[in-house]
Amino acid sequence: IEKSFESSLQGKRGGKQVEVDANGRVIKVLKTVEPISGLNLKLTLDLDLQTTAEKIGFNKAFIEFAHDNAVLLRENNMPLVGKKAIIKVFEKANSKGIQFTWSPINGDIAQSGELGFTYGTYILKRDTIVEKGTYVSIWKKDLEGNWKYILDSGNEGIGK
Repeated sequence: IEKSFESSLQGKRGGKQVEVDANGRVIKVLKTVEPISGLNLKLTLDLDLQTTAEKIGFNKAFIEFAHDNAVLLRENNMPLVGKKAIIKVFEKANSKGIQFTWSPINGDIAQSGELGFTYGTYILKRDTIVEKGTYVSIWKKDLEGNWKYILDSGNEGIGK
């Protein structure tokens, strides 16, 4: 999906055409072109991950979408560094009875088209426990041009 929308995700640069004197000082602005924002990155990345999680489970999806050099920051834990470390934790984790959904609020993509971020809110339900919080994900293209999260962090505590 991202590849087909790449040009739309990046948007268009703005600029000014100016008239200058012999010393390079601007005499007047001849033309101004406003930049055009690209489509919001949240339209694809977070929602692709969530759709995959609904199909194959959160743990497997989180492994599948991890960049080889991904880092996970979690409360009261040292950073999980690298996909191998993420696999080790998520393959053993019991996700039975867990319902995890997130709602992207916004995001952006670097002009280079290789790095982006998304942020939003999440709800984690297990039995009668409901946790709400915020998250941020930084995304990077892998060597094949697929978007993978390179850094992910969440903070609980936005109320019930």
